[in-house]
Amino acid sequence: MSHRIAALIVGLALMGAPAVATDALFNPVFQDHAVLQRDRPIPVWGEAAPGAVIEVTLAGETAKARADAAGHWSATLPALAAGGPFALSAGADAGQSQTVGDVLVGDVYLCSGQSNMVLAVKDTIDSGAEIDISPNDSIRLMTVANVTSPTPLAKLPSPVVWQAAGPASVPGFSGACYYFGRALEKSLHVPLGLIQSAWNGANITTFMSEAALRKAGGEAERLDILALYARDPAAAMRRWGEFLERWWRQHLGTPWSDPAGSANWPVAPEGFGYWSEWPVAEVAHFSGQMWMRTSVTLDAAEAAQEAVLSLGKINSEDQTWVDGRFIAGTAAFAAPRNYALPAGSLHAGSNDIVLNVSCGWRSCGMFGPAEARKLTFKDGTVVPLSGAWRYMTTPAGVGTSPALPWGATAGATVAYNAMIAPLAAYGLRGVVWYQGESNTGQPEQYRTLLAGMMADWRALFGSPLPFLVVQLPDYGVPPIAPEESSWAGLREAQRAVVAKDGNAALAVTIDIGDRFGLHPGDKQEVGRRLALAARRLIYGDRTAPTGPVPVAATRGKGVIAVRFADFDARLVAYNADEPIGFELCAGKSCRFAGAHIQGDTVKLRIPPRFQPTLVRYCWADGPVCTLYDAARLPAVPFELPITAPRAAKPAVKRHR
Repeated sequence: MSHRIAALIVGLALMGAPAVATDALFNPVFQDHAVLQRDRPIPVWGEAAPGAVIEVTLAGETAKARADAAGHWSATLPALAAGGPFALSAGADAGQSQTVGDVLVGDVYLCSGQSNMVLAVKDTIDSGAEIDISPNDSIRLMTVANVTSPTPLAKLPSPVVWQAAGPASVPGFSGACYYFGRALEKSLHVPLGLIQSAWNGANITTFMSEAALRKAGGEAERLDILALYARDPAAAMRRWGEFLERWWRQHLGTPWSDPAGSANWPVAPEGFGYWSEWPVAEVAHFSGQMWMRTSVTLDAAEAAQEAVLSLGKINSEDQTWVDGRFIAGTAAFAAPRNYALPAGSLHAGSNDIVLNVSCGWRSCGMFGPAEARKLTFKDGTVVPLSGAWRYMTTPAGVGTSPALPWGATAGATVAYNAMIAPLAAYGLRGVVWYQGESNTGQPEQYRTLLAGMMADWRALFGSPLPFLVVQLPDYGVPPIAPEESSWAGLREAQRAVVAKDGNAALAVTIDIGDRFGLHPGDKQEVGRRLALAARRLIYGDRTAPTGPVPVAATRGKGVIAVRFADFDARLVAYNADEPIGFELCAGKSCRFAGAHIQGDTVKLRIPPRFQPTLVRYCWADGPVCTLYDAARLPAVPFELPITAPRAAKPAVKRHR
């Protein structure tokens, strides 16, 4: 183990509480049925009495370590070839010991991302049959629980277990990760360890370290507030309110402090419920941020008391003001909101309550029984918030306000701290990353964030660390004319980062999405394509096809020639002689382009009097595009500038 990784283990350990000597010497990630990374030194670590000398044994190899003053120790065992099962043992000089059994040595992959990585095997197509044939002792699974922390942790805060693949473990495990491992194990014939550490709805920022986010830029103030939150949550909430109000003033105004200005807001349907279920056309498909306001009249005795403001269940993030003063915010799916109001927060007469509710997907809004929305006073008096509620959808051009830095899914670094940092130095063969849906509003920023996250995790686990990135699938109805698409922009960000990286590969899924569902069920094919990418990138199998990749787009006489590489045997078009899905663009004006295949090139016909500068392929949320190779793998969606062909070198005159 390198000095850098050893120092990292010790550094993270020192962030936690001092160790308490128990029978468990190993860190909880080392358990029965674990898989350790083959063909490289094996780091192991744990806790013991301060100063204790620990001897670790695996497959006849031993290593020693001494626990530091806080009781943390780490050791490095020599590299082993794939095999097992083995016993991993640790013994302290004071007599304490622990043995972990049925340990395999093979390849370990960390699978992370958001809901399409979380989607369980039981929710994929043909799951019953897949679960029936799942028993495989060579594939071991471990799931990291969804937990956050404002600071990096040395140890996973929730218990974890390693389990062999089978009907007891597979149904709830990530479908994309499991099917990837199953396909890969068939070709490798070595044990595989699969670690799922993913979160539904997660923005990439929650899975990045503080240092990486600061380097990426744009997150400094949120990170400063998060650091304050770790020391003083109440002070952090006050500062967050100031930061949030400053953002809204710059972008929209002060809707939380202008009751008269909301007089023309529409009245929300009685009982609320999800916005999508309101009998209001303008919000039937709305996702974003909605302002909601009501008032409640109190007498002097009520207003003088401490109170709890209850708002019922909200999905997914709220920011709440009372009489123009910021109270609190919460980021959680369907969690009840109950906010303490100190004495003096309210006054006799009419009190104004304003919420900004932010939600980027379905099941958005305030819901649950009406009686859950109320003020409860210290003397037990309850005043229902039964008056009319008015609402205003935030105009699309305003953008989205910053999210709570300690919120689980859109926060800053909090999932990384609790779900990734504690795995530091655990030997990995690679990372499978399936995420991006929550970042489709910022495709250009995503390039910086994805590249930064990959560098970040390589610093944590050791370089080089290969990344297998699932490109976003098709989602939505096909376009009838060229259009801008944030989903296409995000796919292009993924493609560009992977192409530039040198130790990453892309699994293209543009043809296996669900036009009307964010969570396509065919994760078997996702896993198969990831396994093909791994075979080619990580194991050097050049026979493994991965699908056509564009090399360049050059101008010719009346045509644009797009040359492809990395395809199997030949380029083919589905369902027709010529492929569809190509566009030629001049500035912001784009037109569909007729195309035909010629060897390794697709030639696009230039419309009359049109001077294109850019080629796009599959550029829509849910495009129809039909270019494949002989292995029936789709060409990657892309955007490329058009370049002039290289001038031929003049012939050299030879003199006799």
